[in-house]
Amino acid sequence: MLSPSNGPEDHHNRVDALVRRWLEERQSLIVLMMALGDDSRRKADPVPLPERVQAFCEVLMDYVSAGYFEVYDELLAEGEAHGRRVQAEGQALLQRLQPTLDAIIRFNDLYEDPENEDVLTTLPHELSGLGLVLEGRFEIEDRMIALLHAPVQTASA
Repeated sequence: MLSPSNGPEDHHNRVDALVRRWLEERQSLIVLMMALGDDSRRKADPVPLPERVQAFCEVLMDYVSAGYFEVYDELLAEGEAHGRRVQAEGQALLQRLQPTLDAIIRFNDLYEDPENEDVLTTLPHELSGLGLVLEGRFEIEDRMIALLHAPVQTASA
């Protein structure tokens, strides 16, 4: 978790910076995935396909790990200020990520070290499936952010 803050607003600002960096990582992940799926670029790229796939897997796993080990905890901590109902909704959304995690790990296990060229023949199909999985995951993550990262409304005097 982030270090102690001087108050809820300071914590919110630090979580905001964390979420923004994480969403920038997401954008990089999408760009890499699109480049892998672009058949014309795949043939013109001087970096061998196995190396590009391996690099993509590293970014994919870094993104997912950052979610679980940094972002989700901070969002859930921030959600505590919104009450138990919001906190419970946040936990439910987190649980909905599990099937997507399983699919991501399966993809990573298949392609993280693609020495066997035969494995790469299934890459376009697998990338398509992974794209759908990630789309669903991003929607859930965006809902978590909207739910848990909303500023806490304080009563005015």
